[in-house]
Amino acid sequence: MASALLELPRNFRPLQIYEQVCERIRAEIRAGRFMPDARLPSERELASLFGVGRPAVREAIGALQNEGLVVTRRNSGTYVVANAPDVLSNIAEMPEADDDRQLQPDYSPSATLDVRLILEPAIARRAAAHKRRDKLAEYYLAQMETLTDVSDAEQRTLWNNSDRLFHRQLAQMTGDALLTQFATEIAQTMDQSLWKRIKDDGIFDPQRIRLYVAEHRLIYEAIVIGDADAAAFYVEQHIHRVQRDITPI
Repeated sequence: MASALLELPRNFRPLQIYEQVCERIRAEIRAGRFMPDARLPSERELASLFGVGRPAVREAIGALQNEGLVVTRRNSGTYVVANAPDVLSNIAEMPEADDDRQLQPDYSPSATLDVRLILEPAIARRAAAHKRRDKLAEYYLAQMETLTDVSDAEQRTLWNNSDRLFHRQLAQMTGDALLTQFATEIAQTMDQSLWKRIKDDGIFDPQRIRLYVAEHRLIYEAIVIGDADAAAFYVEQHIHRVQRDITPI
C-alpha cells in the first residue's frame, strides 16, 4: 500500500523555477490581478514578488511570450494580451501527451549557461592539445561573419544555428566521443524555443553581434595555435558575456 501511495504518474517531472514563475503569472491573470492589456510589473518587481532571481523571471516572460499570453514592447515593458482569457483557456484545454514528450522540458537558458561554463573551457583546452584547423568550425565562423541585419528573422536563424553548431564543433575537435555527445545535447538545448526567444530579445544590437563573432574567432585561433590557457579564458569570458546579456542578475 505504501509503495502505491508513492507511485508517481509516468509523465511526472519537477517544474523548473521559470515554469513555476509562469504558473504564478498565469494565476495572477486568471484572478484578475494582472488584467488584459495591462502592463506587468518590471522584472525586478516580479522577482521580488515571487522570491526568485531575475533570470527566472526573464525566462518565464519568454515562455509566456511563446504561448502568446504576453507581449513585450521594447523600452515600454511587458503587457498581458487583450485576449488573455481565450489564451489561458486554450492552454488549459491542451490534451496531455500519452508518451514521453511530456517529460521533455524546454531547458532554462540560465541553467544551460551554468553547465556550459563548466564544460566548454575544458573542451577548448582539450581541442587546443591537437592544434588543428577544422573546416566545419571555419564554415560556421564564416556564416556568423555574414550577418548584417540582426532584425531579419532569417539572419537570426542563421546566427543561432551557426553559433550553437560552432560550439558543438569545438567538442568534435577534441576527438573525444563523450565530450562530443555532451556538446550535442547542449546544442540541442540551444535550439529550443525558449533559448531562441531569450537570445533574440537579449542580443539585438548589431555591434554586440560583431563582438560575439570576434570572440568566437579568438577562441578558434587560440585552439588552432595550441594555446590552451587562452582558449579556455576566451570561452569563459564569452559565456560570461552571454550571461550578462540574456539573463541579467
